[in-house]
Amino acid sequence: MKSIVLAEKPSVARDLARVLGCSQQTKQYIEGPKYIVTWALGHLVELKMPEDYNKEYKTWRMEDLPIIPNEMGLKLIRQVSHQFKGIEHLARRKDVGEFIIATDAGREGELVARWILEKLRWKKPVKRLWISSQTDKAIKDGFRNLKPAKEYDFLYQSAVCRSEADWLIGLNVTRALTTKYNEQLSAGRVQTPALSMIFDREAEIKAFVPKEYFTIDAKIGPLDAAWENNGERRIFDPSKAEKVVELVKNEKGTVASVQTKAKSEQQPMPYDLTELQRDANRRFGFSAKKTSSVLQNLYERYKLVTYPRTDSKYLTADMEQTMNDRLQALSSAYRDEVQPALRNKGRVAAKKVFNNSKVSDHHAIIPTDETPHLGDLSTDERKLYDIIVRRFLALFYGPYQTETIHAVIDVKGEMFSARETKIVDAGFKKVTGKDEDSSDTKPLGAVKTGQEFSVKDSRLQKKLTEPPARFNEADLLARMEKFGLGTPATRADIIERLLSTEAIDRQNNRLHPTPKGKQLIELVNSELKSPELTAKWEKELEDIARGKGNPKAFLDNIRKQTKQLVQEIKGSEQTYKAHNLTGSKCPECGELMKEVKGRDGKMLVCSSRECGFRKRKDPKLSNRRCPQCHKKMEIHNGKAGTYFQCRPCNVVEKAEDRKKTVTKREERQLMKKYTKQEEAPMGNSLADALKAALEKKD
Repeated sequence: MKSIVLAEKPSVARDLARVLGCSQQTKQYIEGPKYIVTWALGHLVELKMPEDYNKEYKTWRMEDLPIIPNEMGLKLIRQVSHQFKGIEHLARRKDVGEFIIATDAGREGELVARWILEKLRWKKPVKRLWISSQTDKAIKDGFRNLKPAKEYDFLYQSAVCRSEADWLIGLNVTRALTTKYNEQLSAGRVQTPALSMIFDREAEIKAFVPKEYFTIDAKIGPLDAAWENNGERRIFDPSKAEKVVELVKNEKGTVASVQTKAKSEQQPMPYDLTELQRDANRRFGFSAKKTSSVLQNLYERYKLVTYPRTDSKYLTADMEQTMNDRLQALSSAYRDEVQPALRNKGRVAAKKVFNNSKVSDHHAIIPTDETPHLGDLSTDERKLYDIIVRRFLALFYGPYQTETIHAVIDVKGEMFSARETKIVDAGFKKVTGKDEDSSDTKPLGAVKTGQEFSVKDSRLQKKLTEPPARFNEADLLARMEKFGLGTPATRADIIERLLSTEAIDRQNNRLHPTPKGKQLIELVNSELKSPELTAKWEKELEDIARGKGNPKAFLDNIRKQTKQLVQEIKGSEQTYKAHNLTGSKCPECGELMKEVKGRDGKMLVCSSRECGFRKRKDPKLSNRRCPQCHKKMEIHNGKAGTYFQCRPCNVVEKAEDRKKTVTKREERQLMKKYTKQEEAPMGNSLADALKAALEKKD
C-alpha cells in the first residue's frame, strides 16, 4: 500500500518527492514506489462565508447582525478546487492506505491539512512529519520518525479556535461598523489593539510639551568631561547653568575619585522570528512582511536556515551533536569566523542555549548543515542570512569583556565626569561587530585621585526635551510580543492589514496614524481596543494547543463577546465623516467620489457602497486603439463591467465589443503551454484547449 504525502506548497512537494524517490509527475501529484506526494496551494478549504448559510447575507445589513452559525461549516476555495479534486481522486485509490501530513510544522500548517482531511472524510491512518529544516538529511530523518497525527490534535483544536474567533469577531464587527457608518471600516481581534497602541503613542506625542534644558561640557587638563550630578547631566534652571559655567571658568579641578569597573556581556541567543524581524527593520529597513518572505525563501528554496515561524530562542539538548556539521557547512563562506570554533571542536561556549523546557514546537532560527553559495542569493537574502549566521556563530565565542574607568573631578564644588571604555576581550563581538574602543582617545588610565588640572574651556549648550518617537515596525513588534498580541507567524500580516486598510501609513520607516484610523479607533468598541483582552485570548489559545485549555468554553465566550460588541455598535450615537471626499461626482449614481490608495496608485471610489464605482485617478491606458484617432484608449471598470474610453474623441466601447477570436499570439502561447506534459490538462488536445480559451474569452 502507498502513502499520500501532503505538502503545503508545490516547491516543498518537489523536494520531498526527490528525497522519497518519486519521479512519475502529473499535474497534481508526483508518484513513486511507496509514496504519492501531493500539495495544497496554501489553504484549499476555508470556513463558510455568511452567504453560504443564507444568500441574503451577501448584502451587508445591520439587522442581520450578529451572524453566529450554530456550527461553523467548511467549503472548498473555488480558485483552487481543481487541486482538491486531484487529492480526492488519490484518496479514493484502493492502493492507498495511509496519509502523511507534511505541511508546515505549526498551527496554520496543521489547519491546512486537517481541513482537507475533514472534507475528504478520510478514515484511514494518519501520520505527521514534523521537521525544522528542509535539508535532505532532515527530511530522511523525519520520515524515519513519523508521529501519529493524534499527538497534534490539541494543536489542531487551537487552530480551529483561532480561525473561528477571528471569523466571528472580525467579520461581525467589521460589518457592523461598515453598515453603521457607510464606510469600509475594518476591525479585528488582534489588529484593533495593535492600532490602539499606535494611537496611544500618538496621544503621548501630542500631549508632550518640550522643556528647555542645558548641558555643560568642559576641557579639564587632558580630559573631556561633562557636568553631572547623581547621574543627571541636564540642568533645567538657566540661571544655575550660567552660574556653573562662570564659576568653573579658568579654575582648577581636583580628581575626587577614579573607579574601574569590569563588565562582561553574555552571548546573545539565536533569533526567534519576532526578534529577527525587529533587527532587520532596524538595520535594513525591512518591513516585518518582507523579512518573513525573504526568510521563507532561505528556508524553503535554499534550505539554509531552520523553520522560520518560531517563538523560541533556544535549542534542544540533542542538537549539540549537530553543531560541528553546521560549522563545516559554513567554513567556506565564513572561513575566518568559523575556524576558531572548529579548532575548539565545535564546542558551544554559551551552554545556556540548550534548554528543552524553553522549546515548544520549534527551536531558534539557526543555519542548517547545507553549504551556502552566497553568489546565488539576492542582496536582501544575503543580508538576512548573514545576521542569522553571525548570531549563531556568537554561541561559540566567549563573552564580550570591557573595562570602564570613571573619573570624577571637583571644580569649586561642581562635579564633572569623564569616562573611558577599554575592550579587554572582544569575545562574540568578533563576529557580530565590536563597539568603539575609546581607550586611545581619553588618557584616564594615568589619572590618580588628588591630581589637579586646569579648566581650559567650558561650553554651555541649550537643548529641548524631545517627544517619544512614533513606532517603527521593530517597536510595534516588540509591543505586540510584550502584550501577547498575535503570534510570530501572524504579526507581520496584522501590520500589513492596518496599512492596506489605510488605518495607518508608513513614512520613512515610521508608522503614522491616518485620519481614517483616528476615526476608526474612536468608533470601535473600547473592549476590543484592549491589549489585555486579546492577550488573554492568545493565552487561552496557547493553553488549548498544550492540552490545558477548553476549546468549547473559549468559543462560547467568543460568541458571547461577539453579541456584546455588535450590540454596542448598534447603540452608538457617534458619527463618521469621510476625510477623503473629493469634489468629483460618480458618473453612475451622482454621489461624491472618495480618493483612496490602490495597488496601482490613487483611485476614485464612489462613496455609496451600493454603487461601488471605481476609477483610477490617472486612468490606465489599454492596448486597444480608438477607431477614430488610433490613440490608446483608457480602461475603466464600471457597474456594468469593463469599458474603454477615448477622451479626445469621446468614443466609448464595452469590453464585450471586441472580436471573439484567439489571436496568433495567444495561439502560440497556448501551444507552448499545452505541449508541456506537466501543464497539459488530462484528456485535452490542443484543439480542445484553443476552443476552451475562445469560450472563456466569449
